[in-house]
Amino acid sequence: MGEIEREEMSSTRWEKEEEEEEEEAQMDIWKYIFGFVELAVIKCAIELGIAEAIEKHGSPMTLSEISSSLGCDTSHLKRIMRFLVQRKIFKGDGCSRGYSQSALSRRLMRNGEHSMASFLLLESSPVMLAPWHSLSARVMANGNPSFAKAHGEDVWRYAAANLDHSNLINEAMACDAKLVMPIIIQSCSEAFHGLKSLVDVGGGNGTAMRILAKACPSIRPINFDLPHVIALCDGDGDGVQHVSGDMFLSVPKADAAFLMWVLHDWSDEECIQILRKCREAISNSKENGRVIIVEAVIEGEGEGEGGKHDGLKDVGLMLDMVMMAHTNFGKERTLKEWEYVIKMAGFSSYTVKPIHAVQSVIMAFY
Repeated sequence: MGEIEREEMSSTRWEKEEEEEEEEAQMDIWKYIFGFVELAVIKCAIELGIAEAIEKHGSPMTLSEISSSLGCDTSHLKRIMRFLVQRKIFKGDGCSRGYSQSALSRRLMRNGEHSMASFLLLESSPVMLAPWHSLSARVMANGNPSFAKAHGEDVWRYAAANLDHSNLINEAMACDAKLVMPIIIQSCSEAFHGLKSLVDVGGGNGTAMRILAKACPSIRPINFDLPHVIALCDGDGDGVQHVSGDMFLSVPKADAAFLMWVLHDWSDEECIQILRKCREAISNSKENGRVIIVEAVIEGEGEGEGGKHDGLKDVGLMLDMVMMAHTNFGKERTLKEWEYVIKMAGFSSYTVKPIHAVQSVIMAFY
């Protein structure tokens, strides 16, 4: 083949790739223009209680049955259901077969076993949506935090002053804990070997420690969070000790400390300060002393994220944007960035184990 033929073939291939890219762009742009629609419609379905109605009925429901049960306008509900079925959130149709549940729709039930409803209601709340409108200003040099610009204070001070929002945050974290804690206990049981006590730093309403208490009754679980959070914890008979305080000042003594989706809310310097307080808390148990960190580990340059599904990797990148919008200096971290804060906090070594979740389990040893 001559040089001219090779150039012609290369040019044809380039033109075809460019044409395919253009066609793909024509489709993808609409996804970004109307990206908010899916969030809004799914929030609507949760607020209406569509999944609960079908679950309670025990069999597929026709459009008129759902409409009657929930007091909805039939024509509007039909359009909502058409949209949700198209996305495979519900199955069937509103006529002969009726609408039935899917694995995804059951996650929209407020009290379902695998519910993520509270998490979606948190992220779609007006309080959490407002900071996104200031994201471009945040990215500018000397930009101010988006949440503070929208609400006049950071997310934690806002939550302390607005207990309904604080509860929504803790309910959202509890949703995730119900899914992730059993995975950690089953696939990373070595994290709990030899422990007689464990303190969950920033543990919210104590969901993670209640799950641990049932699975590992030999471990004394301590749930540690800010006073306004602990004041609302119902500790009767749950086997968990609820302690209030400030993790930047001190952490309750235990054999090990546990932090799940806490450190990504803070800057490197703040993470180092928190981890040092955790290290002080486990100082009486140097042989078994460890800090268990359950966080996303995103890919850095030249790094892999072995064992993670591509979809879970992408969630990590989306969470990084959430941290930029909702916290002052929080971020998702690469392996090198995690190594930096762990080593600077004084830990001798660490391990990282991917699990079937957005997060990985990082163990830092005294």
